[in-house]
Amino acid sequence: MSSISLYEVSPRDGLQNEAGVVSTEGKAEMIARLVASGVQDIEVTSFVRARWIPQLADAAELVRMLPRVEGVRYWALVPNRVGLERALDSGIHHVATFLSASETHNKKNLNRTVRESLANVEEVLGVARDEGVVVRGYISTVFGCPYEGNVPFENTQRIVERLLEAGVDTVALGDTTGMGNPRQVAELVTRLVAEGLPVERIALHLHDTRGTALANALAAYDRGVRHFDGSVAGMGGCPYAPGASGNAASEDLVYTFEAMGIHTGIDLDALSAAGVFAEGLVGRELPGRFHLSWKGARERAASRTA
Repeated sequence: MSSISLYEVSPRDGLQNEAGVVSTEGKAEMIARLVASGVQDIEVTSFVRARWIPQLADAAELVRMLPRVEGVRYWALVPNRVGLERALDSGIHHVATFLSASETHNKKNLNRTVRESLANVEEVLGVARDEGVVVRGYISTVFGCPYEGNVPFENTQRIVERLLEAGVDTVALGDTTGMGNPRQVAELVTRLVAEGLPVERIALHLHDTRGTALANALAAYDRGVRHFDGSVAGMGGCPYAPGASGNAASEDLVYTFEAMGIHTGIDLDALSAAGVFAEGLVGRELPGRFHLSWKGARERAASRTA
């Protein structure tokens, strides 16, 4: 049976974009529910300075509270070597680094040039290799930048080459503001593979700003990609990218792939219940399409039996 793997980003990418701060206990419960649904890769937090992202200031405390379940990998985003060392001290052994394919977004997001960010990422990868840490490298704005518009393929290609040389395990191609379309996604994946990036080391990090996340995921699947990032109930965005609404909803991805006979290993009802729990944590309605349908069906059923 064909299969894909889901990499859940809601505890980090989702919650960091919320105006309010969710309790550590609430985050831990949400992650426990995601684990119970069958999700095996979860990006739980980021080891950045608290003043940058106060929503994730409890990173080390949260990691200590997480259930240890065989086969489940907890990941953390790290901005630099200091963040990596803090992650290691907390017991995290799977980390993600990040930079942008567009110069303007990179400066607004990281206050560095792309060249400076690459040097920083290479330092993190060097330490990670010595410590036996698994690393994924995010490249944001691959399919378009809210400041610069089209991002040349050569920008992404140069970064991919440097990341592979430095020893990254997975390259996560980011559609940060949902500007990509299926043809563009298919062509970019095909060109990167032709230039030497193994397709099994590609992940897609998609946003649904313009309603194209699912179509883009399917286009990438048709080109051999099997790793997809999702955020439960479509929670998330990017504080440094105007117009970046929620991530590809995990439930939408799981429903679509399972309906096509492609195995995800995830219990869709349990995942949907985790999405409803997450919605309660942030105190607002979340936009995932399957999430809204599933929640509405349960509410109608409850009203008929009341």
